[in-house]
Amino acid sequence: MKLWSDSWTDGARIPERYAAGRIDSEGVGFAGNLNPHLAWSDVPAGTCSLALICHDPDVPSRGDDVNQPDREVPAELPRVDFFHWVLVDLPPTLTAIGEGQFSQGFTARGKPGPAAPHGARQGLNDYTGWFAGDAQMAGNYFGYDGPFPPFNDALVHHYVFTLYALSVPRLSVEGAFTGAQARAALAAHVLAEARFSGTYTLNRRLLAQP
Repeated sequence: MKLWSDSWTDGARIPERYAAGRIDSEGVGFAGNLNPHLAWSDVPAGTCSLALICHDPDVPSRGDDVNQPDREVPAELPRVDFFHWVLVDLPPTLTAIGEGQFSQGFTARGKPGPAAPHGARQGLNDYTGWFAGDAQMAGNYFGYDGPFPPFNDALVHHYVFTLYALSVPRLSVEGAFTGAQARAALAAHVLAEARFSGTYTLNRRLLAQP
């Protein structure tokens, strides 16, 4: 199975319009937050549904130094997963997702869900937990919300889109399910998978490097 995009080359820097965060005159702010175009081929025979998960494996495991202007998050700090998009029950006949079809702009308190185009369902992304203590932003963040790494992280973040061909027509997760729950539920049903990735940073020092 193959997965690709017209939005950027595999492994390259993700264009700002697909990110949730950008550098602006105030420091950082919200960006276009469009979901990227994705297309795939060679889905195996017997596929009953598709699932798509986007995660960042480079999120700091501790928040002590995050977004502190007087220091950087050390690159050697242990990292954890952060889910940016959890999409399940896509029909097996689908071959592409259009740019901006699932997300256009960043929505305070989160976009609605789990219902999604093509009869699919979207789970919660991890901005749900990130904003949980913020009175202005707290809510259930369904669907796609793109990169917004710490502006002082010494490590460039990677964003991995994984498409799964599944042997079941409907994944056994319900309601406001999370990325971890979806990943666990699909593990026993994977016929094939394909990956496409990109990188993103808001660290001005790293961006200034050739």
